[in-house]
Amino acid sequence: MSHYVQGTIMKYTISAIVLFAFLLLITIPGLAEDKATNKYVGVKTCSMCHKAQFAVWEKSKHADAINALSSPKAAEIAKVKGLKKSAAESEECLSCHIINAKAADVEKNFDPKQGVQCETCHGAGSAYKVMSTMKDKAKAITAGLTAFKDDAAKEKFCKTCHNEKSPTYKEFKFKESWEKIKHAKKT
Repeated sequence: MSHYVQGTIMKYTISAIVLFAFLLLITIPGLAEDKATNKYVGVKTCSMCHKAQFAVWEKSKHADAINALSSPKAAEIAKVKGLKKSAAESEECLSCHIINAKAADVEKNFDPKQGVQCETCHGAGSAYKVMSTMKDKAKAITAGLTAFKDDAAKEKFCKTCHNEKSPTYKEFKFKESWEKIKHAKKT
């Protein structure tokens, strides 16, 4: 076989591989978007499909977490702690009471005033919010969904906020607390 024919075959083979890879990326939702580029979509987006989970969240203290920072007790704590801003404006408080994301990391309908939302625990959802991705748990995890393997993993995550560093900390009883907020896996 001549070098010309071999070169032509090589060009077509490389072109075919590149085309296949491109088509794969645009036809499989979630795989083209890296976890690091996921944006927060907000609880309203999640609630469209996850109605039962939303009903549990809506009645929880997580849904009202931001409002706790506007209370007289929060103002007193901020003063005692020597915070330069109010509790509702201080990173020290906001880090656990809302998803405090940069504008570039959120979609247009995201509302940080919704408190501790679905994505606080499950990760920014722009790449896994698509129904075809959500119906395949492995695909959703690949696209950025945080899934906890067991109660010990859930408890460890919860303790990133529910710990002794919180000025209002009370003994954290995971099993008791989880019973108040646990939600069905499927809608």
